[in-house]
Amino acid sequence: MDVTIAYIEEPPFGWTDDAQGITGADIELAETVLKSIGVARIAYRRTTFDALLPGVQSGRWDMNVPLFVTRERASQVAFSVPVWAIGDAFLVRAGNPKGLDSYRAVAARDDARLGIIAGQVQHRSAQVAGVRDDQLVVFQEQAEAVDALCTGAIDAYASTAVGNRILAARIGTAPLEAVEHGPAQVEGLHAPLGAFSFSKHNGRLLGAMNERLRSYLGSADHLARMAKYGITEREIGSAIAASR
Repeated sequence: MDVTIAYIEEPPFGWTDDAQGITGADIELAETVLKSIGVARIAYRRTTFDALLPGVQSGRWDMNVPLFVTRERASQVAFSVPVWAIGDAFLVRAGNPKGLDSYRAVAARDDARLGIIAGQVQHRSAQVAGVRDDQLVVFQEQAEAVDALCTGAIDAYASTAVGNRILAARIGTAPLEAVEHGPAQVEGLHAPLGAFSFSKHNGRLLGAMNERLRSYLGSADHLARMAKYGITEREIGSAIAASR
């Protein structure tokens, strides 16, 4: 069996390295599990976030890297058991000059501009907290948002706590820092939970993945692999607990 996985450029979850190889925490987890269930060949399709769900629905690829599970998304695709639980954070310029440590802090400042990726749950979380549309700047890819932050076009970039911690450590062109805050409490939105997604017609692959994930998640091998990317036992354990 061959499987094609769609991914986006979003370290530490997945990205194209300098040698044009595909790497990252979600990529390594997918590879490890797929190989253990007998998948002979794994191919990768780089795409944008807003194309992930339509692409897997239409059969352009077999599965997506993990993304946050929401009720709306679950009506479109089939999710695996959760593989991580991660709250939100902002990436800001060093010193956080506008004191942005939550969505409400952005909403309270008319001069604050928040960058988000099209279709990600941070958009909805910001709106629920009172951030106005004219304060939001929407990007297609993470690299565009980071460039805008470095040039001062935006004051903060909203993404996951893990992702922004890694970005702050990796980017050497401008001093940036990650500011963590709790996940938004939105009715019907389980923001911290991330899972692989599949077409609702691909129950065979989903079932095989889930069976293996249930026995593998939280194992010593799994924890060691994820630790390389900054994903901790706490973030994995919370996902395991949520699926019981």
